[in-house]
Amino acid sequence: MSVPAAEPSGADTADVAIAARGIRVAFGATIVLRGIDLTVPWGARLALLGSNGAGKSSLLRILATLARPTAGAVRIAEQDALAAPLAVRRLIGVVAHQTYLYDELTARENLRFYGALYDLPALDARIADLLDRVGLTAQRNVRAEGLSRGQQQRLTIARALLHDPPILLLDEPDTGLDLAAFGLLEALLRAEERTVLLTTHNLRQAARLCDRYAILNGGRIVASAPLAHGDDAMLEDHYRVATATATVPRSATATATDHSVPSDERHRQERRPDTRPDKHGEEGRGGR
Repeated sequence: MSVPAAEPSGADTADVAIAARGIRVAFGATIVLRGIDLTVPWGARLALLGSNGAGKSSLLRILATLARPTAGAVRIAEQDALAAPLAVRRLIGVVAHQTYLYDELTARENLRFYGALYDLPALDARIADLLDRVGLTAQRNVRAEGLSRGQQQRLTIARALLHDPPILLLDEPDTGLDLAAFGLLEALLRAEERTVLLTTHNLRQAARLCDRYAILNGGRIVASAPLAHGDDAMLEDHYRVATATATVPRSATATATDHSVPSDERHRQERRPDTRPDKHGEEGRGGR
C-alpha cells in the first residue's frame, strides 16, 4: 500500500498561519529533525503523527517559541517567531507535556494570573465561561495540586484558550482525559474557527479532531494527506506503512495545500523554561 507523500506548495503568505523552513534540531551527534519545511494554512486542524523519538515535541516546542532550532526559520502569522517570540505568544495557545500551572494556586487563580499577563477585559467573566466549558466550575476553588491528572489537563486547555488565540499548538492534549472529557476537547476545537496543530498517539482521536494528517519518520515528514472525519481505518493503514518504511527520503516537505505539520520527539525531561513574559507574553512559567 502506498501513502501520499508530502508535496511542496506555494501558498500566499497571507493565507498561512505557520511557516517553518529548513528546521533542523540536533542534540550533539543526535539529529532529531532534518530540515523540516512546514506550511499550515489558516483554519486547518492538523494531526502530527510519529513514533516516540520522531521529533514531534521538538518541532512543536520550536513553533511555540519555547525552544530554538539548530537551524531554520519560523514565521507565525507572518511574524518572525525566533526574532519576536513575545509578540508571537499573544497569537498562540500552547498545551505541552508540562501544564505550566502553579500547584499552590486554585483553578480560578491560575487563570487569573495568566489573564493578567494579557490585560484581558472582563477577565472574571472569561474565566467563569472557560471553567464551565471545560467542566471545572465545581473545582474552581481547588488548588491545582489537588486536581486529578485529567482535571489538570482540562485546566491547561482552559489556560491555552484564555486569551482567545487564533492558533493552538497542542502536544498530546488528550493526556489524562476520559471519554467524556475528550468530548469536551473535541467540542472546544470545533466550536470556533482556529488553526490547530496537535500531536497524539491515538489515531482514532486524531481522525475525530483533525482534517489532515502528517507523519514524521526519521526526522522528516514522509506522508501527509486530507483526513475524512472519523476515518481512522485509513489513517491506521497509512501510518503503519509510513512508519515501517526503512528508507527515508533525503528531504520531505509538509505543505500549505497539504495543511501539513510535523513531528514528535523523545519525551525528554527538561528544566521548566524561564519564559514568563511581560504583559505581552504567554505560556512560559518560570521556575520557583
